[in-house]
Amino acid sequence: MKKWKIVWWILLLLLVGIQFFRPERNVAAVAGPHDIQTAYAMSPELQGVFKRACNDCHTNNTEYPWYANIQPVAWWLNNHVKDGKRHLNLSEFMHYSLAKQYHKVEEIAHEVNDGGMPLSSYTLVHTNAKLTAEEKKMISDWCEAVRDTMKAKYPADSLIRKKPAPKK
Repeated sequence: MKKWKIVWWILLLLLVGIQFFRPERNVAAVAGPHDIQTAYAMSPELQGVFKRACNDCHTNNTEYPWYANIQPVAWWLNNHVKDGKRHLNLSEFMHYSLAKQYHKVEEIAHEVNDGGMPLSSYTLVHTNAKLTAEEKKMISDWCEAVRDTMKAKYPADSLIRKKPAPKK
């Protein structure tokens, strides 16, 4: 019985101790010049949809819930945000090559329409992030309009992702 008390005390001390090791927050003061909206306008309604369903993981400005102050949850959330931004960062979108921008916009529509985004693990807690059929169509239509704008503005070969030559 005494062994279990020692184990519980050690676990409690570890749990308290890890509270002092927090990851850096993903918070930018304002949208920067490389944000997707600097080149491709969104209606206020669409901005609202992106804000509640996409921006926490895919921009440089995450709105953290209260439980993000508790370790190890904060570490898990931090990894989740980093992974989301690695796949698509709407705040740095204009840094991407034209071909990558074109592909990412297509990917946004595909992921949203297939139900891959937002992630079910995100919508489980953030129920307001679940997209309605109308919102999915709004995103899809916007993505199509962005791609049409790009096709009209840039040469076709600049919108095609080049595959690296095979190594010899």
